[in-house]
Amino acid sequence: MNRRVVITGMGAVTPLGVDEETTWQNILAGQCAIKRITAFDLSDYKAQNGAEVNNEQFTAAMKTHQLNSVTDRTVDFAMTAAAEALEEAGLRNADPLIETEMAVILGTGIGCNHSLLNAINTYIAKGVKGVRPTSVPRIMSNAISSQISMKFRLNGPNYVIISACTSATTAIGTAYRMIKEGNIDMALTGGADAVFDPMVYAGWNQLGVISCNPVPEKSCRPFDAGRDGCVLGEGAGILVLESLESAQRRNVAIRGEICGFGESSDALHITRPNPEGQARAIRNALKSAEMTPASIGFINAHGTATKANDECESKSIRLAMGNETDRIPVASNKSYFGHMLGASGAIETIITALGLEKGIMPGNLNLDNPDPLCNLHFVGREPMRTDTSVAMKNSFGFGGNNAVLILRRYKD
Repeated sequence: MNRRVVITGMGAVTPLGVDEETTWQNILAGQCAIKRITAFDLSDYKAQNGAEVNNEQFTAAMKTHQLNSVTDRTVDFAMTAAAEALEEAGLRNADPLIETEMAVILGTGIGCNHSLLNAINTYIAKGVKGVRPTSVPRIMSNAISSQISMKFRLNGPNYVIISACTSATTAIGTAYRMIKEGNIDMALTGGADAVFDPMVYAGWNQLGVISCNPVPEKSCRPFDAGRDGCVLGEGAGILVLESLESAQRRNVAIRGEICGFGESSDALHITRPNPEGQARAIRNALKSAEMTPASIGFINAHGTATKANDECESKSIRLAMGNETDRIPVASNKSYFGHMLGASGAIETIITALGLEKGIMPGNLNLDNPDPLCNLHFVGREPMRTDTSVAMKNSFGFGGNNAVLILRRYKD
C-alpha cells in the first residue's frame, strides 16, 4: 500500500506556551523564552541559561485537560500535549471503557530522568529498603508511551524511540511509514523531554557545547558568527497522524500532510556530525516523497547554534540540494525556545505544519551576522510570508543519527 498520511491533531507544551496556539502566536511575536534557569541552584554551573515551561501555566493546562500528574515531568508534558492533540482530532473518548485502535509512537532523548534522580536520592539517603517498588515503572523510558496508551485507551502498538536529538522526528517518520504501508490507520506520535534536573544538566554543563552568554535572550544564535553554543529547553510536541481515508471517513479537519521521511547514520563519531551522512538522510527523504530539491520551498533546520553543527548542516544542505540551495529560505526555531532534545523534532514539525497551513514562517532570532561558513539563504529576524506548499524538517543528533521529514500543505 502507498497511502497518504495527514495530520489531524497537534498539541504542544513549550516554554512559549502550554498549547499549540499560544506557542505559535508568541513565536510570530518574536518572543524568546530563554532565561536564567530556576529549577535548581546554579552556583556550580558554567551554563546558566535555559528555556523552562511555566509551572503555573502547565498545572492549569493539566487541570483543563482533566489530567493528574503521574509523578514524572517528561510523562506529564507528553500526556498534556497528547490530550490537546486527541481533542483537536476528535479522538478523546469521554467513556474510559471505549478503546481506540491507535498506535502511540513517541521519542525522547533522556527519558524519565526526574524519576531516576528521585530514586537515586532515595537510595543514597535510605539504602535499598528505601527504594519504592514503583521506581522501575516510573524510570523506564517507555513509561511515556505506556502511560498515554493506558490513559486514553489507545490499544495499538506503543513504544518509545531513543535516538538523541532525532528521537521525535524518527518517531514521526516511523508512524508515517506504518500508516503509509497499511499497518495501522492512526498514530499518536511526537516526543517529550524535561532536562532541567541538577544531575542531567550537569552532564550538559560539562560537555562544553552550551552557551555561556550572559544575556539569556541573546544566548541561542543559530548560524550567527557570534554563536557560542546551544541552549537547552524542555517540553513536548504531539501529533495525530492518520491515513487520508480515515480522516475523510471521520470528517475531521486536516491540518497538513507528511509525505516523506528519510534517515541515515554517520557511522563515524558519537558527537561530531558529518555532512555526508546528513545529506544522505535528506536525499532519502526526497526519494521517499518522490520529489526533487526543486520541490522544496522552505527548510526548518536543526540549527542548534553550536559551531560544529551549524557549519555541518549548511554543508549537508548544499550537498543534497545542489543548485537549488540558494533559492530555499532556511530558519531554525531553537532561538525561541532552546533545544528540547528528544522533543525538538516534534515541536519544530508542528511549527513547520502551521507555517505551511497559514502561509507564514518564523524568522531567525539573533541572526545578526550570518557566519560566512554557513552560506545559506536565511530568513531574516521577522516572520516571512510564503506561498510554498512543501517544506523540509531536519533533525540531526549525537550518535550520528539523522532524520528528515517532508511536509506538504494539504490539498484534496
